[in-house]
Amino acid sequence: MRSSKPKAMSGIMDAMIIDLGIGPRLKKAEVIDKWSEVVGEHISKVTKPLRIDGETLFVHVTSSSWRNELTFLKKELIARVNEAVGKKIIKEIIFR
Repeated sequence: MRSSKPKAMSGIMDAMIIDLGIGPRLKKAEVIDKWSEVVGEHISKVTKPLRIDGETLFVHVTSSSWRNELTFLKKELIARVNEAVGKKIIKEIIFR
């Protein structure tokens, strides 16, 4: 028997995302989208997220000195990115 109660659109969308199996891809897109917000204005001016392969985020960095500095912040940035999307999506960041 069908229920005559309307369903919330968010519930319908969540079910579709699960059924289509696109949840992980959407989370990866969210990582790219939220990069500037996660790292802050200062770092976002010298970086650009390029792509995610598996659990690795590739980030373009404008200079070698910044690349070196960001290497020291890698663990913190991974934690912040994963926290921002609410799921452990990224395990590695490669700065190029």
